[in-house]
Amino acid sequence: MATYQELLAQRATLEQQQAELERQIADARRAERAGVLAQIKSLMAQHGVTLAELGGAGAKAARGAKPAGTSKVAPKYRNAVTGDTWSGRGLKPKWLQTAIASGRKLEDFKI
Repeated sequence: MATYQELLAQRATLEQQQAELERQIADARRAERAGVLAQIKSLMAQHGVTLAELGGAGAKAARGAKPAGTSKVAPKYRNAVTGDTWSGRGLKPKWLQTAIASGRKLEDFKI
């Protein structure tokens, strides 16, 4: 049976091998990706295709559009007591549902 010190040495050796293999895998992926990107760029240039025509995320950025989810909508309704607001989009918030159920009108909260 192997001693504790021998097992620790084996572990260290295996961890070094693992790190080397992971580095080789990462290098291979980078090289493959670079080749694929070069091939795509070549085909795009050959056929006159632009990013906008592909319709991907890069196309929006290329046209100068804002990334998705960055636009804020101004609030249209406000709870004067708590200061909570609602833009009028999506589901009504609980505070507004409760107020309407108690007899108040949506217009009462209009900003």
